[in-house]
Amino acid sequence: MKRVEIIEKKRLLDGFFKVDEAELRFERFDGTMSPTVRRLCLERGDSAAAILLDRERKKVILVSQFKYPTYEKGSGWLVETVAGAIDAHEEPAEAMKREIQEETGYAPTALEHISTFYVTPGGSSERIFLYYAEVNAGSRESGGGLEAEHEDIEVLVRFVESSERGVIK
Repeated sequence: MKRVEIIEKKRLLDGFFKVDEAELRFERFDGTMSPTVRRLCLERGDSAAAILLDRERKKVILVSQFKYPTYEKGSGWLVETVAGAIDAHEEPAEAMKREIQEETGYAPTALEHISTFYVTPGGSSERIFLYYAEVNAGSRESGGGLEAEHEDIEVLVRFVESSERGVIK
């Protein structure tokens, strides 16, 4: 591992998001140290996301909801995979099971880790733990998100073998 020297680090914002500023030097590939550089880091914590498949019906389950940060550059309503923050002291797989239940009403019958990656490594420390999950249409409860978090989530069904789609009510 190459060397990193943190000269100074301070928290600029400490709310829902946290922003740290650091002055540091890092070892270059030729073995010399870089000049002192200033870097910002958005600390949001880690998240989990899942690609949900109802294998029996050959359908992918997605969700749609409003996300304010996307409103300025689009409609604000996104179609996306089930995803959510990993709570403190929670394992990523447990967080994923919880998010699948909260957002879609399904309890996964299978859950397999695919990969872990950084969302925007140049500015954020957030990692996404990506999973493949199987669900059974017959075991669906309410879903739709948490009222306490003001979530309003629509569960969408996409056929795997055609472009036809439907909405689960």
